[in-house]
Amino acid sequence: MSDPDVSPGTDPVEFDLDGRQVRVDGTGSLLDALREQLGVRSAKDGCSPQGQCGCCTVWVDDRPRVACVTPVSRVRGRRVTTVGGLDEAPVWAEAFAACGASQCGFCTPGIVMRLAALGTDQRADADAVRRALMAHLCRCTGWQTIVEAAAVVASGNVPSPVPGGERARVRAAVEGGVRQALGPHVALGRGGFADDMAPPDALVAMRTADGAWVVAPTLEETRRAVGKVQGRRTSAPPTWPLEVATSPDGGVWERTLRTTWVEPAYLEPDAAWADPDGRAYGPLGNGGAFGGKSDSDAVDVARRLAAEHGRPVRVLATREDVVRHGPKRPPVAIGVRADGSGVARVARTPGIADAIAASAPGLIVEEVDLGGPRTSTALRGAGWAEAAIVLSSLGPGPDDTVTSPVGARASARIDPDGSVEVRVSCGADPGDAEEAVVLRSYCIGAAHMALGWVRSEAIAVGDDGVPLDLTIRSFGVLRAVDTPRIDVSIDDDQPASFDAMVAGSDAVFAAVAAAAWRRAGFPPAWPIGTRPG
Repeated sequence: MSDPDVSPGTDPVEFDLDGRQVRVDGTGSLLDALREQLGVRSAKDGCSPQGQCGCCTVWVDDRPRVACVTPVSRVRGRRVTTVGGLDEAPVWAEAFAACGASQCGFCTPGIVMRLAALGTDQRADADAVRRALMAHLCRCTGWQTIVEAAAVVASGNVPSPVPGGERARVRAAVEGGVRQALGPHVALGRGGFADDMAPPDALVAMRTADGAWVVAPTLEETRRAVGKVQGRRTSAPPTWPLEVATSPDGGVWERTLRTTWVEPAYLEPDAAWADPDGRAYGPLGNGGAFGGKSDSDAVDVARRLAAEHGRPVRVLATREDVVRHGPKRPPVAIGVRADGSGVARVARTPGIADAIAASAPGLIVEEVDLGGPRTSTALRGAGWAEAAIVLSSLGPGPDDTVTSPVGARASARIDPDGSVEVRVSCGADPGDAEEAVVLRSYCIGAAHMALGWVRSEAIAVGDDGVPLDLTIRSFGVLRAVDTPRIDVSIDDDQPASFDAMVAGSDAVFAAVAAAAWRRAGFPPAWPIGTRPG
């Protein structure tokens, strides 16, 4: 008798999953089998699938493996362990929560599986942990808190996380831009992502290269119908699409800065699902991707397709979709005089002139039509951060201080050994332990993002305006081994009230970028180095 859960024409594969015997189709990847056939949602698809982000890491016979590029046929008769079957999972989850080592929680189940495979001595060795993390990418945390969590687990003395109070929950929402869950469960991937909650009978929708939506009963069938082509990393270097304007008075600029196309690089590709009654869950389930998903069309598409088909529909963006269709940071070319006046040329973007004026009213803004990816001011600090950084560079140093348009203030310096010192003032209560953990985590993540922005983050764009770099490793996000020590101090010189709470990590982002630029000697174009990985 045939197995009703195995597609006709395929040889079924049986293996041990978290202590129980399971039987699946013999085609496709282990990740597809886990998520699509067995309903295991802790393993995530972040690179769709390129084997580059580590979000789908599980154990095969107690050794870490990236599930998205492991054919399911390779695990026949073997033992597969996910974070749901990991005996140590509760300990790791509590350590991550106590250290602020997860924010959205999309990448952390795979990271936990990687680190849990290390011996106790290796977990306590920061360099060994950072090397192990080379198989992973994380956009939120900046790595340091993850290294700290591994050391806590190695010590055998994992503190219970402080219960999240109202201030901590508000702080998480403020810093993330949308509601963000707190607690140990988040580190295990249970933060509330849309595709994890879709009904098992939902149809699957994906976009073709020309923008049409294809709907089919399964992910495998949809991929075939779409004709998905795996994205690649180009050998083409990034380019700087804007030239600095000539000074109106014919003089020489005191400082100039040019930036290029930058990918937000969030790990969870846009996803949504909806049912015919209009109920829907979208890509902002547990994080706003630092503005990258604020205008995603995934929910609208899911609602429309569910109404058309009379059934729930999952809408999934591939990594290639995210890069081709998602918003980028607007490139700028700024020239300033010593008095802070000057000209900022910027890719035409709704709201960008106001964003720049918010921190540099002395700059004349010239918007330029560029043939390239779409841009957005929703991305972290877009416009005002670049302007504030250039103005900060006119100061004597060694610290760079930035005040965001909503009143958060941060100062930063890069020490001779490369470590980063940050001080932030944003209406936080340093006596609230959980709020301090949340804010520190966001500030370390913002510092990591800033260092990458200055030093390595960019994508190449073709003459036709279409991005050429379509793999997650090609965006230039700093790896754990490239990220220095980041120390954060929280001031209490603003009223400790909800009304005073503003996005302090955005100010940290700008201040650390300014400090990194100063440390490098103010080269006129970012990124100043090569893209890692």
